[in-house]
Amino acid sequence: MYISSKIQKFMTTLVLSFLLLFNTTASAEEASSDWKEEYAYTLGMQAYIFGYPWVFLPKIRYTWVAVPAKNPELTPNMALNHFWHSRKIMTSEYRDGGAPNNDTLYSATWLDISVEPIILSHGDMGERYFTFEIASMTSDNFTYVGKRTTGSKEGSFAIVGPDWKGELPKGVKRLETSPTNAVLILGRTAVNGVSDIAAANLAQDSYKLTLLSQWGKTKPVIPESRNVFKPFDTKTDVLADWKTMNQAMTENPPLAQHSVLLDMFKKIGVGPGMDVTKMDDETKKGLARAAKDGFKMLQNILATGAGVPKVNGWSFPPNTMGRAGIKNDFNTLAVQCMGGIIANDPKEAVYINTHSDFDGDMLNGSHKYQIRFESGALPKVNEFWSLTMYDLTNNLVKNPIDRWAIGSLSGGYEKAKDGSLTLYLQKDSPGKDKESNWLPTPEGEFWVVFRTYGPNEEIVNQTWEMPGLKKVK
Repeated sequence: MYISSKIQKFMTTLVLSFLLLFNTTASAEEASSDWKEEYAYTLGMQAYIFGYPWVFLPKIRYTWVAVPAKNPELTPNMALNHFWHSRKIMTSEYRDGGAPNNDTLYSATWLDISVEPIILSHGDMGERYFTFEIASMTSDNFTYVGKRTTGSKEGSFAIVGPDWKGELPKGVKRLETSPTNAVLILGRTAVNGVSDIAAANLAQDSYKLTLLSQWGKTKPVIPESRNVFKPFDTKTDVLADWKTMNQAMTENPPLAQHSVLLDMFKKIGVGPGMDVTKMDDETKKGLARAAKDGFKMLQNILATGAGVPKVNGWSFPPNTMGRAGIKNDFNTLAVQCMGGIIANDPKEAVYINTHSDFDGDMLNGSHKYQIRFESGALPKVNEFWSLTMYDLTNNLVKNPIDRWAIGSLSGGYEKAKDGSLTLYLQKDSPGKDKESNWLPTPEGEFWVVFRTYGPNEEIVNQTWEMPGLKKVK
C-alpha cells in the first residue's frame, strides 16, 4: 500500500502541474480539451507498463493454443490443459528466436482452472534435474514443482484457482493458490547431449495433467478445448492493446494489492470490466499515444536490463525477477514478460548475459575472445551451468562443429594444470589442442548467456562476479 499511495500522490501532483500549465497558456476551452488528452496519456503510460502482461500473455496463449503451428516439433502448440513437449535438443535449425537453451527439453501448457483444479503428476525422476515453473496471467510465478522445491520422487500436485473450495484426494498435494484462473506452466527437463534424449523423453512421458473430476479413473479424459479469446489487432485499431488488456483483466483480475492503481486507471477506461470505447475522444487520443509510446518505453527498459549495473560487461537480472509484479517492481516486469514471457525465480536459475566485452565494445565475430575462470572460481551451483552463443536474431549460431553451448552438464572441456578454465569464443578453430574449449561465433555481432541452475547464495545475491570476455589482440 505504501508504494501504491506514493504513485497516487505522484500522479496527482503531475496532473495538477498540467492543469496549471494549460490554465496559464491556453483558453479555458483549449485547456479542457488538452488536459483530457494529456491526462489520459500520462496515466495511460503508467497503466501500460503495469498492464503489459495482460496484453502480451493473451497473445502468447492465443498463438500457442488457437493457431496451428508451422513446426509443432519446435514451437509450443496445445489444447488447453494438455502438455506440449519438445522432444529434441534445440539446434541452429530452429530459427524462431527466443534465445532457446541447449541444456533442457521444454514442456509447456496453458491451463484453465476456472471450473476445477488440475492435478500435475510426474514419475520418479532419480537424479535428473527437472522443474515446472508455474505462473499466473500476471506473468509472476506463484509456485514450483521440481527437484529443488518438491523433490524427485513420484508425486501429484493440485493447481487450484482463486475461487475454488473443496477437498483433494489422498496423496495429492495442494500447491499455492493461483491468483488467476489462467495458468502458464513452463517445464524444463535436463538432457545431457544427444545420447541422453531418449531417457529424457521417457521422463517427459511421465508428466500428466488430470482434471480433479477425472482423478482415479482408469482412462481419464480432458476435452480438447482451444477456446481462448483472440487479442485485438493493433494494425487496424489504435486502442487494440487497451481492449485486449481490459478483456484479459476482466477474466483474470490483477492482485488486490494493486487496487489503488486500478482505481486510478478506471478514470481513463482501463481495468477489469472497463470499456475504452465509451471514453471521450480526447481520452481515446491520449490512450492511443500511450500504447504506442508505452511499448517503446518497455523496449528501452528491456534493452537496458531495467537499469541494473553491469559487472565486467555482464548483466545480472534484477533480484525481483520472476515475481516482479508481486513485489511492485513494474520496470522489471517489462523485462520479465516482454523478454522472457515468464522468468525463473533467482533461487531456481540465474541467467547472466552480455552483448559486450570487458572493455564495453560490442561482441563481433571479426574478433577473438577468451574468458578465464581461475582455479576454484567457477560458479557454485547445485545443478549445472552453461555458456550459450546467440546471433542477433536470438537464435543459436550455425557452426562447423555443431556446438552451441559449453557447460558442466555435458562437460568435455579441459582445465589447465593449475585448475583454471579458459574458453575460446571465435569464428575459427583455436587449434586442435584447444577445440574442446571452443565456442564458435558467427561472422558478425553476437551475444551470450551464462545460465546457472540451482545457483548458490553468492550468485543469487549477486556477490559472485562473472569474469569478462577479453578481446585477444
